[in-house]
Amino acid sequence: MSRHPSLKVSALGSKKRSVLTRLERLEQLKIERRWKQGDDVTGLPKTRVIK
Repeated sequence: MSRHPSLKVSALGSKKRSVLTRLERLEQLKIERRWKQGDDVTGLPKTRVIK
C-alpha cells in the first residue's frame, strides 16, 4: 500500500510559516518598541510576517 503524496514529511519542512509563535511575536514587538517588560502577553497586536 502506498502513502498519499500530501503525507510526505519532506514537503512540510520546505514550506514557510505565515504565522509567528507568541515568543517570536514578542521579540518582533520588542524590536519595534511596541511591547515592554511587564505588559500583558495576551491580546498582542498583529505583526507583519515578511516572506
